[in-house]
Amino acid sequence: MWPFSKKGVSGFSWSSTAEQVTHGIDATGLTAIVTGASSGIGAETTRVLALRGVHVIMGVRNLVAAKDVKETILKDIPSAKIDVMELDLSSLESVKKFASEFISSGLPLNILINNAGIMACPFMLSKDNIELQFATNHLGHFLLTDLLLETMKKTTRESKKDGRIVIVSSDAHLFAYSEGIRFDKINDQSSYSKWRAYGQSKLANILHSNELARKLKEDGVDITANCLHPGAITTNLVRHNSTIKGIVNTVGRLVLKNVEQGAATTCYIALHPQVKGVSGEFFSDSNVAKTGSKGRDADLAKKLWNFTLNLIQEK
Repeated sequence: MWPFSKKGVSGFSWSSTAEQVTHGIDATGLTAIVTGASSGIGAETTRVLALRGVHVIMGVRNLVAAKDVKETILKDIPSAKIDVMELDLSSLESVKKFASEFISSGLPLNILINNAGIMACPFMLSKDNIELQFATNHLGHFLLTDLLLETMKKTTRESKKDGRIVIVSSDAHLFAYSEGIRFDKINDQSSYSKWRAYGQSKLANILHSNELARKLKEDGVDITANCLHPGAITTNLVRHNSTIKGIVNTVGRLVLKNVEQGAATTCYIALHPQVKGVSGEFFSDSNVAKTGSKGRDADLAKKLWNFTLNLIQEK
C-alpha cells in the first residue's frame, strides 16, 4: 500500500481530498469566511464548502482573481452561494474595514477559516510597520477573529449550531527562532531569517488557537478553535523562493499534496461531525496530531495573546 494512504483514527489519510472528507455532509444554512480564498487551498476550501451548501465569503486582496475563482465555481456548482470582499491581512485598517462591513451586512457567521498567509519572504514591514510575515499570518488574523467573535457567539446562540474557528498553521512552527516568539525583536532586520520568521508566525498561529480555545471554553460558548498543518502542497506560496519553486514544479509533484488534498484538513475541521466539541487541537492529514513543545506552552500562549493585544492597541 502507498504509505500516504494509511488511514488514521478519523478514517482519512494524507491522500484524502477535501471532497472525500466532507462526503455526505449537508451544510446548507451555514455561513463561512475564508481568508486568502483567491488561490491554492483557500480557493479549493471555498469550492468544497460551497459544494456542501455553505454560504462562503471570500476575504481577499486580489478581487479580480477572486471573482475569477467565484465564476469558475459557479459554472460547476450553479447553486453555490459565494460573495467576495476585500481584505488585506497585512493592514489592520483593512481588517477593521472588512469586519465592520461584514457585521453591518447582518449575516450570521458559523465558520471562520484563517487561511491566508505568506511564506519566507525577504524582510519587509507591513503598513503598520510590523515584520510582514508576523503581521499577515498572525496579527491580522488575530484582530479579525477578535472583531468577529461577538457575531459568531450571536450566531451560535440563535442557530443552536456550533461555531468553528479554523487556523491554518504549519509544521514549519518547529523551525521558529530558538526562543519561539521574539517579542523584543519582531522588527529586528539584522537578525532576520525568512524561514525562522515564517516558523515564528506559524507557531503564533498555534499559540493563538490554543489560548483562544481556552478562553472560549472558559466563556462556556459553543465555539471551538483548532489549527492545522495542511501538508506540503504545490501552491504559489513558494513564489518568493525560486529554488524551492523549481523543485516543487518537478520532483515535488510526486511527493507533495495537490490542492484537493491540501484543503482536506481545513474542510474536515470546518464541517465534519467528528470534530464537534473538539477544541484546542492541532490536526494533520485530517487527524489529531502533536505540535512541538513550544506549541504546547500555555504560558507562551498567554504571553503572545497579551503582546498581540498591546501591539494592536498601539497602532
